[in-house]
Amino acid sequence: MYLIIDVGNSFVKLAVFEDDALKSKQVVKLKDVLKAVKSLRKKYLEIEKAIISSVGRLTESDTLVLSTLFDLTILDSATKLPFTNLYQTPKTLGVDRIALVCAAVKNFPKQNTLIIDAGTCITYDFVNANNEYLGGAISPGLRMRYASLNNLTANLPLLDTEMPESIIGDSTKSSIHSGVVHGVLNEIDGNIADYKEKYLDLTIILTGGDTNFLSKQLKSSIFANSNFLLEGLYYILKFNSI
Repeated sequence: MYLIIDVGNSFVKLAVFEDDALKSKQVVKLKDVLKAVKSLRKKYLEIEKAIISSVGRLTESDTLVLSTLFDLTILDSATKLPFTNLYQTPKTLGVDRIALVCAAVKNFPKQNTLIIDAGTCITYDFVNANNEYLGGAISPGLRMRYASLNNLTANLPLLDTEMPESIIGDSTKSSIHSGVVHGVLNEIDGNIADYKEKYLDLTIILTGGDTNFLSKQLKSSIFANSNFLLEGLYYILKFNSI
């Protein structure tokens, strides 16, 4: 039994896997992570190994405590991976992106795969049929775009994410929704189209916090999987336990 600890920009996702099946998943605030992990430890006594993927602010003291509870792997650029990393600056490659590529390699072996993670940022990661990770792109996510319009202008309001009824906004609010949401959708569809021009046999994965919101609106055929990053971390932990 394996514990996955994914420390994001806003929250921490905790998942328990057994025999390739997701047994438990929860999302907690950073300040509550140790309490939540200890509770899982009591519930699942069979957990022996754990992995941390942190793009957030997990403290060294918290990490030390976790290392006393489990055989702990901390994902970084030196971790053994099941693909060839051709990124020019591997030490700057986000651990979340590494995990997503590992999930693609595991679930879609020997396929040209584009992984789109729609969260705080939208990341695009491409691994080819030769098991080589080539890189991708990073752009602002939905909430970042809404926030930037509010933060960097004098009069535009901060709005909750909402699907616009029309591409033509007839008020400031509907114009913001149209600009942000259609901008993201057109960006994603445009990127997919560019990749398909070069790789005809392309598999596309959409994951991240905005998966459900975006998936039905995209023109391209995709696999939507909100647990893809967790599955990738589980695969990395298993791969390093051999």
